[in-house]
Amino acid sequence: MNPDKWWKRLSLSRREAVLGYLFISPWLVKLLGFTLGPMLASFILSFTDLKFGSPLKFVGVANFAKMFTADRAFWDALKVTVTYAVFAVPIGLVLALLAALLLNQNMPGVRVWRTIYYLPSVVAGVAVALLWVWIFHPEFGLINLGLRSIGIQGPGWLRDPEWALRALILMSFWGIGNGMVINLAGLQSIPTELYESASIDGANWWHRLRYVTWPMLAPTTFFIFVMSVIAGFQGSFTQVYILTKGGPAGATTTVIYYIYQNAFRFFDFGYASAVSAVLFLILLALTVLAFRTLHRRVHYA
Repeated sequence: MNPDKWWKRLSLSRREAVLGYLFISPWLVKLLGFTLGPMLASFILSFTDLKFGSPLKFVGVANFAKMFTADRAFWDALKVTVTYAVFAVPIGLVLALLAALLLNQNMPGVRVWRTIYYLPSVVAGVAVALLWVWIFHPEFGLINLGLRSIGIQGPGWLRDPEWALRALILMSFWGIGNGMVINLAGLQSIPTELYESASIDGANWWHRLRYVTWPMLAPTTFFIFVMSVIAGFQGSFTQVYILTKGGPAGATTTVIYYIYQNAFRFFDFGYASAVSAVLFLILLALTVLAFRTLHRRVHYA
């Protein structure tokens, strides 16, 4: 059939659908070839004993049985990941909201300050990690030099098992710019008439924040929370790889870094795929739980 005649025979809605799929075809290729395809391959490999230089052998659920019953390192990595997420996510949410509230004021140079707060979020991860290597240095680091100037002996930070994970949590607040920008967009979408009405009724700044800003900002906060939980459980792989290599004494070995160790250090691809599948299921369960429990409390204007 002549393509020109075939095109003319299509209805307007079908033409729009064909053009739409044509325009998003590069994204579909990326999704199928570099996201869903590898995910499916990893799920299949999780039921095998694939190792570098060894033939592929199907082992059923042996990898999962080993993970839950005999692998203490997996549970230690999961504990580190949960600890990191429990502290980094809520504190990061609060800091991002406070920064957005501060930078939502009508004051001189506010655009410059917004840029300064957001810039750390777009700096390459490796460059940021190398910067924090110097900041956390126990002898010459910026933090310990400041502490010594006021008579306090700073900890070993990345060299101390008790402080290494705390250092990574502290470092995670460097990137609050993303949440700040999203919160700032949400704040600026709140109708000013609501604040004017609240002021006429005698509401002070706390009442306006509690009964106007917070409910109207709930959809934005919910989105940032879900994305932050996912990012938290991914465990800042770049920072762990550059700063600590999972040490000292496994204090910063997160699940995502444990997957890397099994796959590219021990070359146990089957077991690494099984751990990846479990991490995916954990994130899926947390996301579903958030939508079931928190989504109903979100007010959409």
